[in-house]
Parts: sequence; C-alpha cells; structure tokens
Amino acid sequence: MTSENAIEVSNLTKYYGDLLAVDHANFEVYRGEFFGLLGPNGAGKTTTIRMLTGQTKLTSGNAVIATFDIRHQPTKAKERVGVVPEVSNLYDEMSAWDNLIFAAQLYSVPKNERDKRAKELLDQFGLYERRSDHVSNFSRGMKRRLTIAAALIHKPDILFLDEPTTGLDVQSSRMIRNLIKKLNESGVTVFLTTHYIEEADQLCQRVAIINQGKIVVVDNPEKLKAAIEQHHIIEISFSPAQDLNDKLQSLKHVSRVSRVGDKFRLHVEDASEVIPLLTDFARENSLKIISINTLKPSLEDAFIEITGLSPEVMTSEKEAVKRQKGGSVG
Repeated sequence: MTSENAIEVSNLTKYYGDLLAVDHANFEVYRGEFFGLLGPNGAGKTTTIRMLTGQTKLTSGNAVIATFDIRHQPTKAKERVGVVPEVSNLYDEMSAWDNLIFAAQLYSVPKNERDKRAKELLDQFGLYERRSDHVSNFSRGMKRRLTIAAALIHKPDILFLDEPTTGLDVQSSRMIRNLIKKLNESGVTVFLTTHYIEEADQLCQRVAIINQGKIVVVDNPEKLKAAIEQHHIIEISFSPAQDLNDKLQSLKHVSRVSRVGDKFRLHVEDASEVIPLLTDFARENSLKIISINTLKPSLEDAFIEITGLSPEVMTSEKEAVKRQKGGSVG
C-alpha cells in the first residue's frame, strides 16, 4: 500500500449463497479524498462498505484500510475508521450525551478526553442544547447528525457514510452535506455511498460507479461528463404543457427524451440539426416554445450512459427508499 492511499481494494468479492453481491471490485481511495460509491439500490454499495469496515466477511479478494489488512488485522483497521450506517445505530432510550460517551467507551477513548470530545462534537453538530434529551425525541435529521458525531468520537482517519441523506428533508440533507464537506476539508478521508447522483456530483472528487455488483468505472465527475459530451442535450418547454414524450422521441436524431418539471430533455447527436425540427414540431402541434436551451451533460447523463439505467428507474429507486423510510422527515 502506498502512503498516498487510505484504502486499497483488490478483487473484493462477496457471495451470499449463490448470489454474487460484489464481483471482483478493484479501486483505491487517496488519503484525504472525498470518494463516492455511486449506484442504484441493490447494486452492492452497502455490502462493499460492510466488508471494508469489517462487519461482513469477504468471500475472496482483499482490502487494506489505513495500512491495515482487513482480513488479518481487522481490529487495527476498525480503530482507524468511523462508520455511519444507513439505519441509525443510536440508543433511543439514552440521551445524546450518553450515546456519545458510550461510543467513546466502545472506541477506548481515554476517560479524561471523553467529556471534552463529546462537548466539541455536540457543539460542532448543533446539538449541545439538546444533549440531555432522549434520542427518541430527535428528528431523523438530528439523529443522523448524532450518528455522524458518534462515528467521529475517536478521531478516525477515514469516515464511511452509507446513504447519509436518504429519507431526509432538503434542509437536513443540506446540513449533513455541509458537515461532511467540512470534515473532509479538515483532512478526514470520506467514503460515501449514495444513489443520489447530484449528491455525488456536489461532494465527490472521484466516484466509482457500481452496477449489479461490478465496478464499471472510477473517475472524477467532470471527466465522466466530458466523456459523453458528444451527446448534445436540448431542454425545451412548450405551452400548453402536455405529455409529448412519445412524439418528441419520434423526431429524427433524437435518441432519448426525459421530462424534468415542465421541460423536456432531448438527447441528440447534433443540436443544430434538431432545433429547426423542434420549431416545425411546435407549429404542427399548435404549441408555443416557452424556452429552449442546449445543456452540457450532467453526471446523471454519464451514469445513465455507463449503466444503461433510465432516469425513470433512478427516480423510482429514490421514491422506493422514501416510502421504505416512511417519507422525508428532518
């Protein structure tokens, strides 16, 4: 392992019976990097994080975490990492303060440092005023912040976060993103799993895209976007608004159409060829063009191109998770 790497993964594989959950994954995470593992639900993200943090045994392959071999030195590796699972691991019947002190004991934080560290983290995460309250009275967003604080109590080198903003409202999600961004800026290596593509684009210096257990690409978001720049995108809105997907899809040079609010996004080979066709289309269908723009490909466009998943599938992934979690609560 080189001194520049916080994590090195070699042929990491996990079977559950006959099910191949993670298929010979290879990647590295640089020290101090904000790294994202991006993919739909069921792609193998959580299984990967559980293997890297010693919670699930590897079937084959290996991983080195903060210079320690996860197979042969799991205890030493675990001492160097903090883990924020997707489902809260807090004790609801205990106060926020007692949860942090308990976490400090589990991580063998020296007794004379526990109180100081707990106070610092509760201050940092905006929870100090609620330190004596039972966690059962906390909103989902507050619980998530406290879970991250508990994972940081022993000052780990690497922080693993599994879908940290799933099920949160917009304000709580933004707060969590800002907190983990600041942690990364302070020198903590962050390993994030998410199926929110825009989240990965905002936060990550590099992403690995995983689909059906396989790592299909590892690169930084801008390079992934640049790789598909030959695909032009036209965004257009019409009045009166109506369902025009099928009609637009049948236009020449249009490979894919998706709807974003009151606008349609057309993926085309050559925008200059299609724009005159859209003018004719509007006239023939008694429509008025409200706005028309050409866009650069987004990370979502790159993701769809690489995985073959449609935007509708990704949207249904998000909605399914929200329903599973009982809606968005802050």
